[in-house]
Amino acid sequence: MEAIFDLGKLKFDERGLIPAVVQDAVTGQVLTVAYMNMESLKISLEKELTCFWSRSREELWLKGETSGNYQHIVSVTADCDFDALVVKVETDGPACHLGTVSCFTNTLAESGERHEFTLDMLMEMIRGRKYDPKEGSYTTYLFDKGLDKILKKVGEESTEVIIAAKDKDKAETVYEIADLTYHVMVLMIEAGISLGDIHRELASRHVIDKKVKQEKSAANLAPESGNEG
Repeated sequence: MEAIFDLGKLKFDERGLIPAVVQDAVTGQVLTVAYMNMESLKISLEKELTCFWSRSREELWLKGETSGNYQHIVSVTADCDFDALVVKVETDGPACHLGTVSCFTNTLAESGERHEFTLDMLMEMIRGRKYDPKEGSYTTYLFDKGLDKILKKVGEESTEVIIAAKDKDKAETVYEIADLTYHVMVLMIEAGISLGDIHRELASRHVIDKKVKQEKSAANLAPESGNEG
């Protein structure tokens, strides 16, 4: 992994350290905050694995070297002042030494009016309804009925999306897409498919699409063949 800008622009503190916020590239979840010095940053870029400077042990620390929970770097971004980094990663396991996905698990306050929502939270709720059934839950009902029922609902919701879109009713189309998304996620849990699986598949298609565009661009610049005159 090659640095796009001059690393000399980075502003390290008096101890030669810069904070690095590690974020899951798939979910966007903040996993941990650690510190890098120039050496650990260069190692991180070279290996495409997070390497930090341990302030307590005063030594380099390659994340996952002992636990196997490596963090594969997708990108490293500096803030506007060049004194902090965001490191987006794909993980091989929990980020926290306590075994949790993220180090940030202690909620201090929550808004009474605004509520956090992510697709990952919805997936966890759906998964909970399958493995910890709740009486009266529609989601549990779908899992109890099995795959055929789930597939039937996916088909019905797909039709509803088509009808709403054909009528050019944006609000109804959004409503029906939300219904379809939910039922597809139920199907994903039933089939053992994660959001990460879909993310990786879409990401691989993006790479292919980018390659095709580059090939087309090169073809357009190539001189025409054939006889002239």
